[in-house]
Amino acid sequence: MVELKQKVFKFVGGRILKTGLAAFLTAWICDALGLPVLFAVITAIVTVEPTASDSIKKGIVRFPAAAIGAGFALLFESFLHQSPFTYALAATFTLIACHKLGLDDGMLVATLTAVAMIPDASGDYMSSFVFRLSTTLIGIVVSTAVNYFVMPPKFHTMINQGVERLYHNAGDLLEQIIADLTHARKQTLVYQRLSRDLERTYKLIGYQREEWKYRRHSMHEVRTFSVVLKKLEYLQKILYHLGNMLYTNMRKGIDEEDHRIICEAGRSISKAFHKPSNQLTQKHIESIEKLDDLFHRLDNERTEVDEPRHHFTGKMIVIFELLSLNDVIDDLCTLEQKEDRYTKRERER
Repeated sequence: MVELKQKVFKFVGGRILKTGLAAFLTAWICDALGLPVLFAVITAIVTVEPTASDSIKKGIVRFPAAAIGAGFALLFESFLHQSPFTYALAATFTLIACHKLGLDDGMLVATLTAVAMIPDASGDYMSSFVFRLSTTLIGIVVSTAVNYFVMPPKFHTMINQGVERLYHNAGDLLEQIIADLTHARKQTLVYQRLSRDLERTYKLIGYQREEWKYRRHSMHEVRTFSVVLKKLEYLQKILYHLGNMLYTNMRKGIDEEDHRIICEAGRSISKAFHKPSNQLTQKHIESIEKLDDLFHRLDNERTEVDEPRHHFTGKMIVIFELLSLNDVIDDLCTLEQKEDRYTKRERER
């Protein structure tokens, strides 16, 4: 039962609840003022944005765009009345005008205003124009206010959770690659999903930056945010090295002893993705030293006859990428140690 409630709560997220509240408040205000409710509610629904910053910036654009849509609706309705051409021309000219004037964020609301206004247009065009813009303004203002004051999004928490999950998934991917080096390309879909998750996390980073333009934040939050950004930079490097491993040609195979050294080091590095302090264990250090010795031995044994057109064999590339991944995790471990010392000092003050 508890698990079911958690799933329901997860589905009914903050944005859904805020959209419902914005619709209710907009309908209540319009009804109290004797204004048409339907389009005001539609405007409120489509203008709820992921961040309060987006609601404010786009709201400023959407109102003049809606005025353009209303103007074209009345213009074509006065000549063509309620015909299919009226809807088509009003929508088309509204989109063109908004794009030319740089009001792209207001295109949807402007077009909805234009087509929704045509059936209600009467002989008193000025009154229709004022009423429609009034309901549009109410919908925009209410959705913006709700987005700013009600359940402000905690992007920082989501970002931290996302970064932790990315490192964990990267470690799992490395373990899967090591388990079957000759068929590593089977993990391409997993790699692509990991890349998309990284892009989504960067999008949340953008949202957080925008939110801080309108909300107060402490220096501690800024410092923590910079640490997360650094971790994401390391993740980009990790994805680069994992991608190289996926497409390395290993058809020639690896002898048993070399394969054992590579797998042992690879599994140890994958555990370090989950817990960077694993790098400090003696067992991990020894496995990396063996891998490094193997790389230098293979480099010394390499001849132009073996690989006339390549500098490295597939086996050497895999070893190089593993050593590079270990260097990245080493940097991550150093970063976390510095952050732990900083946090400890702050608590002691």
